[in-house]
Amino acid sequence: MLRNLSVRNLLLIEALDLEFRPGLNVLTGETGAGKSILLDSLGLALGWRGRADGLRDPAQPAEISAGFDLDEGHAAHAVLAEAGIGSENGLILRRVIAPDGRRTAYANDRRVTAETVRALADTLVELHGQQDDRGLLDPGGHLGLLDEFCGDPAALRALRAAWKTWRAADDDLERQREMAALAQRDAEFLRHSAAELAKLAPQEGEEELLDARRRLMQAAARIRADIAKADEAMGLQGAEGLLSDAARWLDGASGRAEGALDAPIAALDRARGELAEAQDGVTWALEAMDFDPVDLERTEERLFALRGLARKHGVMPLDLPGLQADFAARLQALDHGAEAIAAAQKAVDAAHAAWQSMADAASLRRRDGAGRLARAVQAELPPLKLDKARFEVMLEAAPPGPEGQDRAIFLVSTVPGAAAGPINRVASGGELSRLLLALKVCLSRPGGGVTMIFDEIDRGIGGATADAVGRRLAALAEGAQVLVVTHSPQVAARGAHHWRVSKLTDAGTTRTLVEPLSAPDRVDELARMLSGEMVTEAARSAAVSLLGH
Repeated sequence: MLRNLSVRNLLLIEALDLEFRPGLNVLTGETGAGKSILLDSLGLALGWRGRADGLRDPAQPAEISAGFDLDEGHAAHAVLAEAGIGSENGLILRRVIAPDGRRTAYANDRRVTAETVRALADTLVELHGQQDDRGLLDPGGHLGLLDEFCGDPAALRALRAAWKTWRAADDDLERQREMAALAQRDAEFLRHSAAELAKLAPQEGEEELLDARRRLMQAAARIRADIAKADEAMGLQGAEGLLSDAARWLDGASGRAEGALDAPIAALDRARGELAEAQDGVTWALEAMDFDPVDLERTEERLFALRGLARKHGVMPLDLPGLQADFAARLQALDHGAEAIAAAQKAVDAAHAAWQSMADAASLRRRDGAGRLARAVQAELPPLKLDKARFEVMLEAAPPGPEGQDRAIFLVSTVPGAAAGPINRVASGGELSRLLLALKVCLSRPGGGVTMIFDEIDRGIGGATADAVGRRLAALAEGAQVLVVTHSPQVAARGAHHWRVSKLTDAGTTRTLVEPLSAPDRVDELARMLSGEMVTEAARSAAVSLLGH
């Protein structure tokens, strides 16, 4: 439900704050007073195209905000959740128009895209007039409207799910056929390549590991010879033997050297200790680099085999395991293709049968609903002075799809004996307004949470016909919210809440005012609507009579 509308610096509006209520809300005023500006303002907040956006003060931005109360199951909650916006306290849509023309939209103070605003608007407001904005005139939407009238949304969801299952099964069947055809075409090459890959059996990451191992062994082969020479130079035939001889000779001479050899002997002992430590390290290094040359040869053969097979198939070595799996799958398709295709065909047949059963049930439901909707609309026409009109709902076959196998078209004839035609081509402007109202009365369901706006839908009618329109609008507003812009006193008198739109000129400045009307003020406004500029007592009496219904 639309809770409030706030407008600043837009066209003739300097500042405006309106509070709306449930039920039938009517807005009246003289021609040119600015009633359309209110709808234009709301349209800007809702992201509707083609709405006026002129600034009253070109140096200042304009700002329009519309507040909505959302019931627990309202469709707007899902749109807001998808956009990551909370909606616990309702929704405020705000549009800011900068002096340079840039527009910025907000939902609950979060900046949003125009697409999100339009998605929200579709769940919040319906605008109806002689240029219907909600698709009652569009044959492409008639099937959806008929389904809404028929009810059973769960069956429709199941029908759409069955269509998706059928399409998915059909796609799988096509894939199976393509795989079998491809495998059959390349059968000889496929079998040879699959056997070659199976024999080599490449593993994930194997080429990288082999390459690292090969480089390590090659490096060890190059430096091991030098390390072995160093080990020999430090051994008994080299440094170790010479140091041992020197130590023995010095020990023999130290007794006669009066202590002169003590320090050299100690230093020599330390050198022999360091040499022993160095020998241990060299020995460990030699053992670590010890490898079997045959192992290097086997490693290189495996590595070169992997790389050679990768070049043959035009892939990287790391892709060989995936290629092997692909060839295996294609061989499976070649060897068991007939069984796979048969199984896929069986799945398609089962999915199609399920969809067909649901589509047939939907067709039966729609045929019944089409008759009921036609009778319901037909019953609404005589009070609207369309007693000579005939309304029909035509169902015809359509290509299979997620909505079934039907197409619905709303047809009307306004001249006795004339063939019925599409509603948007046959009815005149005044007739069209009343037909749309009759349709809306029959199609609307209480508790939908959508605010319905009727923009001068009573144009061109008066008297008893206007009274009938007012009665239907009032009935439509029971348990819902309806806003009506009207010039008809009979319609205005049916409103539960009444606002008067007027234009005020002061010191060369013109602005639009909107004010709620008390009971006495409503009498004055209805009297003006009945008699014009000069309000007579007879007009007041007629206004009182209208308000008393």
